[in-house]
Amino acid sequence: MFAVVRTGGKQYRVATDDTILVEKIDGEAGASVTLETLMASDGAAITSGGSVTATIVAQTKADKVIIFKKRRRHNYRRKNGHRQQMTVLKITSVG
Repeated sequence: MFAVVRTGGKQYRVATDDTILVEKIDGEAGASVTLETLMASDGAAITSGGSVTATIVAQTKADKVIIFKKRRRHNYRRKNGHRQQMTVLKITSVG
């Protein structure tokens, strides 16, 4: 059985015991989180609604993204970096 959930403006296809990396969700490691499903399927029937239960494994950061701006012949260069806050979730039940 699998489900499609939305969090952080993105959609993820999850099944029991999957580990996913999503945008930051408030909570400590070990806390339980409930996500709303858009669609669920058990192989034969497709249903809408329901919920998915997940456990927060860790709060971490994504890889650094470098932002570099330059204008030719104007001695204008700007370098900036960003690391997005992420949450690692382990799916405990789909239902």
